[in-house]
Amino acid sequence: MKKILFVGMDVHKDTISNAVLNGHDNVPELEIKLPNREKSIRKFFNKLKKSGTVIACYEAGSMGFELYRFLETMGIECRIIAPGRIVKRQSRRVKTDARDALSIARVLKNGEAVSIRVPDREDEAVRDFLRARADMKLDLTRTKQRLHKFLLRHGYIYNGVNYWTLAHDKWLKSLSFPETMLKETFDTYYFLIQEYKEQVKLMDQRVEEIAKSEVYVKDVSKLRCFKGIDYLTALSVVCEVGDFHRFANASQFMSFLGLIPSEASSGGKRKQGSITKTGNGYLRKLLIETSWHYRYSFPPSKRLRERREGQPKEIIIYANRALKRLQKKFSRLSFKGKKSQVVVTAVARELCGFIWGLMVDQTT
Repeated sequence: MKKILFVGMDVHKDTISNAVLNGHDNVPELEIKLPNREKSIRKFFNKLKKSGTVIACYEAGSMGFELYRFLETMGIECRIIAPGRIVKRQSRRVKTDARDALSIARVLKNGEAVSIRVPDREDEAVRDFLRARADMKLDLTRTKQRLHKFLLRHGYIYNGVNYWTLAHDKWLKSLSFPETMLKETFDTYYFLIQEYKEQVKLMDQRVEEIAKSEVYVKDVSKLRCFKGIDYLTALSVVCEVGDFHRFANASQFMSFLGLIPSEASSGGKRKQGSITKTGNGYLRKLLIETSWHYRYSFPPSKRLRERREGQPKEIIIYANRALKRLQKKFSRLSFKGKKSQVVVTAVARELCGFIWGLMVDQTT
């Protein structure tokens, strides 16, 4: 009977540190650093395959999923684990690539390597586009702040009510500067803002096109029945999560987004803190922003009713139930004097439960 070899990999741009454990010993059979090149990786794993069944593992990170896909083509089982799954010892004072690889190999050998979902290439491409749009939006916000602070430093104060409106834009265009360099600085910021706004607008149009494609339209249309969820958020949920059935219940999905309370309990004492903020931060931020739509108790708007057209009756009933319950929760917690951020986070956590129920067909 062939033995099982557990390979922990610490992956970097140029090198991969490997630690190989067998099924009976925690002392590595082999520790080697390889160039991160297909030829070297293929040669190394083909040699290991002659000695037994090979299972490999590495941490999720900036190197993505290409190594995983390459090993799969070689017929080698590979797992990618979240960095938080590896317990770091407080007494540990030495950190090297070799030790990291050995820690990963031990987690794999002990059966503690819970693999993250690896998206297919299409979902990954759409996900990267959505995150690029978020980066562009962030750059737009930062440039607006820089322009605003620049004007304040030089005594230009806008007396209107709201910034970045048509009235504010008209005021910006009317400004004059005594120094040529101040005018050039202003123009640099202002036209960069216009460029970012146009780029975000074009990306939003592309997001809508992707959401209406045959691959995503069914799931996106269902999610758009919820108040506050339109093409961007719906498509992000579909691409980031993938298969909702991998979560046994709604609580697991909430945990995946880091929306459950942290806890430090011992003996007879139970202490809960702020949310864990583990897992998918991009999606968590989107759903918290979505939850602000439940701040006021209103019936479904005309736009929301239009989004629901053509959807099954049971989905609309389910979405209405979510609408009423989340609005009520927002009002109840606000009335108790909870901080708005605490309230909106609690509503986002419950919204996750409704989303999970919809996507696994548990609307009843």
